Amino acid sequence: MSLAKQFTAYTDWRSGLIDGLRRLKIWLANNDLGDAQTDLRLAAMIERLAGDQLTVAFVAEFSRGKSELINSMFFADYGSRILPSSAGRTTMCPTELLYDANRPPSIDLLPIGTRSGTASIAELKRFPEEWTRIALDVESSESMAAALKRVGDVKHVSRGEAEALGFTIDPSGEDGHKPDAEGNVEIPCWRHALINFPHPLLEKGLVILDTPGLNAIGAEPELTLSLLPNAHAVLFILAADTGVTHSDLAVWRQHVAGGRGAQRGRMVVLNKIDGLWDGLRSEAEIDQEIAKQVHSVAATLEIEPRQVFPVSAQKGLVSKVHHDPDLLRRSRLPALEAALADELLPRRHAIVAENTRSDALDVLARSQELLNARRAGLREQMQELVDLRGKNQGVVEYIMLKVKAEKDEFDRSLQRFYAVRSVFSQLTNNLYVHIGLDALRDETRRTRESMLHSSFSAGLRGAMSEFFQDLRAKFGRAGRETTEIAKMMEAMYQRFADEQGTRIAPPQPFAMLRYVKELERLDERCDNQYNSMFSLLTTEKKALTQKFFETVAVQARRVFETANRDVEQWLRAVMAPLETRVREHKIQLKRRLESVKRIHEASDTLEERIGELKQADATLVSQIAQLDALKRAIDEALAGPAESR
Repeated sequence: MSLAKQFTAYTDWRSGLIDGLRRLKIWLANNDLGDAQTDLRLAAMIERLAGDQLTVAFVAEFSRGKSELINSMFFADYGSRILPSSAGRTTMCPTELLYDANRPPSIDLLPIGTRSGTASIAELKRFPEEWTRIALDVESSESMAAALKRVGDVKHVSRGEAEALGFTIDPSGEDGHKPDAEGNVEIPCWRHALINFPHPLLEKGLVILDTPGLNAIGAEPELTLSLLPNAHAVLFILAADTGVTHSDLAVWRQHVAGGRGAQRGRMVVLNKIDGLWDGLRSEAEIDQEIAKQVHSVAATLEIEPRQVFPVSAQKGLVSKVHHDPDLLRRSRLPALEAALADELLPRRHAIVAENTRSDALDVLARSQELLNARRAGLREQMQELVDLRGKNQGVVEYIMLKVKAEKDEFDRSLQRFYAVRSVFSQLTNNLYVHIGLDALRDETRRTRESMLHSSFSAGLRGAMSEFFQDLRAKFGRAGRETTEIAKMMEAMYQRFADEQGTRIAPPQPFAMLRYVKELERLDERCDNQYNSMFSLLTTEKKALTQKFFETVAVQARRVFETANRDVEQWLRAVMAPLETRVREHKIQLKRRLESVKRIHEASDTLEERIGELKQADATLVSQIAQLDALKRAIDEALAGPAESR
């Protein structure tokens, strides 16, 4: 199965899961089993699944055939090249190909001058007026090609202006931009490009990140700190005719393979193997030469040869357009596509399924418990009425007094519930003291002042390191607060269950480890980007501080925002079952009291009421069966094709 077909199968699986959750949401509402918190949880799951994206990043120096590889892998069905693919530089700035149905087909270009401000690319995406928009005529391939070439626009500026915008200048041209005879430097016109294109794969959530060469990558810290590390797969492209050059090795070490565990999801593509098809060597000799180059590349990059995929992107594109299976086989493109699909899709499926499974099954379990509690209360009420058959009014009055006593006891337990909710609110406030955005702002302000007042490079390094240490410590303290909340709620669940005779599953604990790990990864990327002695010695202190807070602090804020959102959902989920059960028990007591009152006032209504309860019990049995069927359907949807392969 091709990569495109496997990706389609993945998105179809995701759509089926969304449909199952929507059916559950509607069913709960129609059967009076939903509440505001459950609706919010299901809506959040559906929104998360609908917005799920898979990002594949392509990284290479110029003239390695990167754009042609993207065309051959994803856009061959279009019948022509979507991305410009000519000799020399075609991608001058980071470019994201995606599709948003809320926007027209277009190219949005962010002017390079925005680097002089403090806003990150992520923040600037919220303000369309900061971008230059070019409409895309998807019906005309010529018009599209002309529009897409704008991504490669360049301009010439003075050396001082180039350095002020973050570009490294090197007279030799090896480690930076080379000035011309007049001392001017060629730089990109654009800082970032967003291509909104209605292609079937992009419509299903694929995002393709096309990156420029080393000099441009290094000038955009957000690319190395956020976009590349967060990509689900990174393809590093080399050319068979050049091998691993000095700049290739720099890109690999600095931006692709650096850091702990960073090689997961990283693949090396040795492109342009068709240059070896000279007509003078046999297939066996060509295969031997390719194998030799693969081992040489693997040794240089310090990876296993199986991570290197020799291909001909150009021949792969031609073979797909002209439906030539022999040429496609010789291009070796299918092997790369299969490896990418095997690396990317099962792992992503497992993560998405696991994240959805825990929340969905918890909602189902809570609903099952509520139905069981309703049925237990109903059967108890029915038994009371059955026992009244043939009894005198005195017995009926006794039962009525008994139910009233239970209601009085329940009212007293409500006072305890309100007390617990008060403590819960206090603990919640304590939790947000540690991980609230105010806490992050205070830490950010303190670190900025510390960096600006540092006299030596060691002070800058220490301030950066202390920033991450303090953030991790905040999550550690927050973790202790969530543990205390979970223990308190578990005790309250158990007490309520003992008093009312119905079981409530204990709350799921909340772990802060994922956010601490993300901060550790960000700390490591920051260390590679800024905390080297070269950066500390060659970058002016104020500029380095500004870069740190434009990029690193923005990424840290995202971690905090995610944690705050997740904690808020967890707090709602922890309190909701108890609130629902309290409300349900109150309703049941009221109904029992009303039933006994009706029978006390008119004994001929006893059998009528017993009949009503039997009918209600039959309805509950049917609802339990329906909920079980919904659970099986969601279980099957969670498994999907990726788990059965």
